[in-house]
This record gives sequence, structure tokens and C-alpha cells, in this order.
Amino acid sequence: MSTTTTRDATRPAPAKVSKTKPRRGMGGSTFNFWLFTGPFLIGLVIFVYIPIGWSAWLSFFEARYTVTPDKFIGFDNYKLMLTNGDFTKSLVTFTVFAAIIVPVTWALSLGLALMVHRLRFMKAFFRSVFFLPTACSFVAASLIWKMSIFSGVRFGMMNTVLSWFGVENIAWLANPNPPWYWLVIVTVRLWLQAGFYMILFLAALQNIPPELYEAAAIDGAKPGWQTFRYITLPQLRATSTAVILLLLVAAYQAFDEFFNLLAKTTWGRPPLVELYYTALGDDQDYGAGSAGAVILTLLICTVTLLQGRFMGFGRGEETK
Repeated sequence: MSTTTTRDATRPAPAKVSKTKPRRGMGGSTFNFWLFTGPFLIGLVIFVYIPIGWSAWLSFFEARYTVTPDKFIGFDNYKLMLTNGDFTKSLVTFTVFAAIIVPVTWALSLGLALMVHRLRFMKAFFRSVFFLPTACSFVAASLIWKMSIFSGVRFGMMNTVLSWFGVENIAWLANPNPPWYWLVIVTVRLWLQAGFYMILFLAALQNIPPELYEAAAIDGAKPGWQTFRYITLPQLRATSTAVILLLLVAAYQAFDEFFNLLAKTTWGRPPLVELYYTALGDDQDYGAGSAGAVILTLLICTVTLLQGRFMGFGRGEETK
């Protein structure tokens, strides 16, 4: 008994486990979150949300040559813009532009993604080459297209090449019949944005399980059109929907190429260019320009929601 007591007395006491509470304040995760996201959120509020709210408020006032008006006129600015022939024509211009650029960009970017995905060598090189124009400025690309490729009536690379085949010089950026300026605008935007959407499709192609193609081959599906139609394209549905949504929004926001290629022409103006001349032109009608911006925003939201609902954007796999 005494031996047991002696052993118990000499045995070291178990160490106490200290229950430390998670640090709060300066070292906590909440502080780190606001430390990194705070500047971005502040900039977002100052440079995005406040101007949007101010523009919506300004659209109900008569604001000429000032952004701090005091005469409330209700929906008169909205009536003015909806009955303005130039603004409604710009919406028609957008419809033509979107009808051309959206399907062509979708098809070209998907084709490039399929081609790069099938490459056995130099895949990273071609992926970088096709994506590189995305980093180029729209203004710089528009000026290159205007001054070098489609320059004037007698000059420019395109007229030089066509002259070799006996084709007369074409005034690309004039307004003849047919309107050749659409070719200039569409090609410059294709060159600038096809590589970005190619990367999106390429990422989606890499996520398709190869077992699907193996099972299709066992079932007798021929490689090529059959596997693309029944396997590849359905697997790219979510990415295709997102790409089309982004293309529609980008088409509504088209400004740089139209403004730099067509200068101060009264034809071929998209909505943003028309709003630019309304708010910053000779009259500087900020109220009407703000009303047009609100109308355009509502139109973008409506078209985006309808297109997303039609293509099933956001639905889970179980509802497809």
C-alpha cells in the first residue's frame, strides 16, 4: 500500500490542456476579410453604385449643362427618349449587331476551343496566341483596323488584296449599299473577344469525362459529328448559356469600335454612342441621357433574364 502511494506521489501530474479562445479583433478572420475586400467594396460603392443611383435620380429632372438640377419633370425624359428617332434607331442597330456578332463569336470560339483541345503538341502556344488579342485595347485595335487594314477608299490592306483579283476599291467605312462598315466592326470585335470565350469553352471541354466518349464508341457512335452532337454539345450547355449571356451584354455595351471607326456619323450608332452624344453633345442633356441609360439597363436585364430562362441558366442537373 505504501509502495503504491509512493509511486502515485512521484508520478508527474497530467498537463492541463489550455483552452485558448480564437483570437478576435486585429488577428481574426473577420478583420482579414474586411482588410482585403474593404478597399474593393468601397471603390465599388463610390464608382459604381453611387453613380447608378445618381443617374436614376437625375433622369427625373431637367438637367442641361449641370448634374445638380432642381426642376423635377417626372417621366418627361423617358418620353423624350422613347420618342427620339435616333435612340430607337440605335436600338435597331444593336439588334443587327447582336444578331451578327453573338452567333458568329459563339461558333468561332467553340471551333477554336475544339481545335486547341485536340492538339497533341504546342497546345499552350496556340492557346496563348488565340487569347493574346484579349489584352489589346479596343481603341488601339479599332485604329489599326481603320488606318491599316480598311483604310480609306484607295488604300489599306484589304483594298490592296482585292485589287489583285480585279475588284474595285471599296469605301469600307462609308454608308453605301451594302453597308460595308459592318464587316469592319464585326471582324475587329471577333479578333478581340473570340480568344476569351475560347478559354471558357476549353475549360468546359477538359471537364467532360472521357468515359462518355468511350461508352459512345462501344455503342457504335462514329467520332466527329455524332459524338459532338450527342455528347460534347449537351455537356457544354451551361457554358454556352453563360457565353451567350456575356456576348449579349457586351453587344449592348459596344462603344469603342463604333465611336472610333464611324467618327461622328449619324448612322450605325449603338445605344451607348447615342447616349454619349445626348449627354455630352452640344445640348449636354444629362437628364435625357440618364433616362436613356435606365431604359437601356432595363432592356439588358429583360433580355438577359428571358434568354437565361429560355436556355435554362441556373437550373440544377435534376431539373434538366
